[in-house]
Amino acid sequence: MKPSITPTHLLACLALAVHLGAAANPILDGYRAAAKQENPAFKDFSAATGQKFYVTKVGALACASCHTDSPMAAGKHASTNKEILPLAPVANPKRFTDAANVEKWFKRNCNDVLKRACSTQEKGDFMSYVLSVK
Repeated sequence: MKPSITPTHLLACLALAVHLGAAANPILDGYRAAAKQENPAFKDFSAATGQKFYVTKVGALACASCHTDSPMAAGKHASTNKEILPLAPVANPKRFTDAANVEKWFKRNCNDVLKRACSTQEKGDFMSYVLSVK
């Protein structure tokens, strides 16, 4: 006899898939694993902390200086005026799909804005924020 799937089972699975799908990203999962290695007390990243990181100026610059106040909008490089496609994957599905590219831009932009490398925690919080934007 085949097991039957009830509407209740289906709704529970759908709810779980929607919840997990919203946060699922292999690159973010990699940062999560690295954060756990660096700090055994690590629980998870914070979209709220990532949003604060995104808008906080260090000297004259913040992430939002080039990427605009909304990760849904296209931006412009502060000194070259070159167009920058939106950061939010909901507006730009190619964002945060290539780990090497993500690392390249974190390295470049963290050095430009913070004058140092971003920590795993900062990267994860930032990505959590940008991935949460709808």
